[in-house]
Amino acid sequence: MTIAAAFQPHEILAARLLTELDVQTSDGSHNLSHTLRVWRNAARIATDEGGCDLELLVAAVILHDCVAVEKNSPLRTQASRLAASRAVEICAPLGFSGARLDGLAHAISSHSFSAGIPAETLEARILQDADRLDAIGAIGIARCFYVAGRLGNALYDPSDPTARNRAPNDAAFALEHFDAKLFKLSGAFQTASGAALASARDSRMRIFVAEFLAEIGGET
Repeated sequence: MTIAAAFQPHEILAARLLTELDVQTSDGSHNLSHTLRVWRNAARIATDEGGCDLELLVAAVILHDCVAVEKNSPLRTQASRLAASRAVEICAPLGFSGARLDGLAHAISSHSFSAGIPAETLEARILQDADRLDAIGAIGIARCFYVAGRLGNALYDPSDPTARNRAPNDAAFALEHFDAKLFKLSGAFQTASGAALASARDSRMRIFVAEFLAEIGGET
């Protein structure tokens, strides 16, 4: 089974678009595995919601991170817009109409938490939810600490694990990323199906953080 087959019934389009991805990327949090997880989330939500342009959604999922920008880059808030622009360049020769290209660009540009762009179409809402589901839960915990290690950040501050006596700093301590961002995500999902999945994943993260703090002797 090919990777493109996971995107049935649009595996031909998927096979073409997958060639545009950097499969050799060193960022294990935004690689092909991430793309496939986001697609599984998106396909599940799309089935529950109904009425989705599935071909457009396939393109949006595959290309939503087609321009790589590091988490600590000053261009981070522009990453989704850069990816959207590149996605339009890729899909324009493939027969996408102007309106669908606009829809593709909007879905990709609005999926990012840091971009702060409201998702105004069903495809945009599904992509945003699907991508954010991959940032929380068990896989979200793994990605949080993976990214922290990749950027050279510490697991936590041993003198103040919960940042009670200073300003929180998730750019230095991985544990603080939960309060800074991850715990905020589940309350802002755009679809009923996504929100239900997010609630379960949020609970897993909160259990993990409580157990983490208990093991290091921090506050719970």
